Amino acid sequence: MRLHELTPPAGSRKRRQRIGRGTGSGRGKTSGRGQKGQNARSEGFRVGFEGGQMPLAQRIPKLPGFKNPFKKVYEVVNISKLHRFDDGTTVDAEALVDAGLARPGLEIKVLGTGDMRRKLTVEAHAFSNSAREAIEAKGGSVKVLGKPRQRGPKRSQKKESPKPTVTEESTPPAEA
Repeated sequence: MRLHELTPPAGSRKRRQRIGRGTGSGRGKTSGRGQKGQNARSEGFRVGFEGGQMPLAQRIPKLPGFKNPFKKVYEVVNISKLHRFDDGTTVDAEALVDAGLARPGLEIKVLGTGDMRRKLTVEAHAFSNSAREAIEAKGGSVKVLGKPRQRGPKRSQKKESPKPTVTEESTPPAEA
């Protein structure tokens, strides 16, 4: 047997029905669409049309706002959960994942709910002000992982445009 002798099994390769190719084809004249009416026309009806009933997309209420595509999602860890670590330990992202306090791959933010009982060195991607103060009050330290957040100028403040400086030119005295 050679490559040019290969053939598919009988009945496995059926040719598609060509419609609108004469009455002898069995799908000619009206091409399987019946007589007249909206479904016989070329356009039919638009997507979402419900026969004159108010369409679903128009019936449902629309809320204002939008979904922020740049939203930062953090794994949240409260300082009350950090008392399971020994005094003087460095608590980093890996230690929090191993303890089951955070899921791997997500950035971690430490919040200040609860009371701090240990002196710890905590490394995370973000800290609330109350968490930072509580950790440092117990003699611990805080290290922010990743790049520091870039904050631009406040939008409420108008941008200061440089004012043109007026220079006095010496003018020759007028002759009388």
